Amino acid sequence: MTPVTGPLGDTRRPPTAVEPAERGATRIADRVVAKIAAQAAREALDTLPPDAVPPHATVVVHREIARVRVHLELGYPCDIGGRCNAVRRHVAERVDALTGMEVPEVTVQVERLHLVPPAAAVQGRTR
Repeated sequence: MTPVTGPLGDTRRPPTAVEPAERGATRIADRVVAKIAAQAAREALDTLPPDAVPPHATVVVHREIARVRVHLELGYPCDIGGRCNAVRRHVAERVDALTGMEVPEVTVQVERLHLVPPAAAVQGRTR
């Protein structure tokens, strides 16, 4: 909208403009942020063990700050700490990028480890 010039040369808002305080607000539900976080955890893990339950998340949002808890299952043996750090970092980045919320805390809870046989054992004996 273009400003309107008053009789004294002052610039005023057009009479149809709505004041910022009266425009309303956008609120993103906690469950939507939780779905975004769970999808981001799946992206960070790449592959899951065959019988693993996909990651899920719970979120508490207060104002524009989201605290996230991700529950997941991992294949074992693996670098558990490294995988959890990758999930933590990716979830924080994706939630921030998609919602604009600050994510100071992402807690990763490993619910279960699945024993994954080495690739040689799966294919059988070789000479």
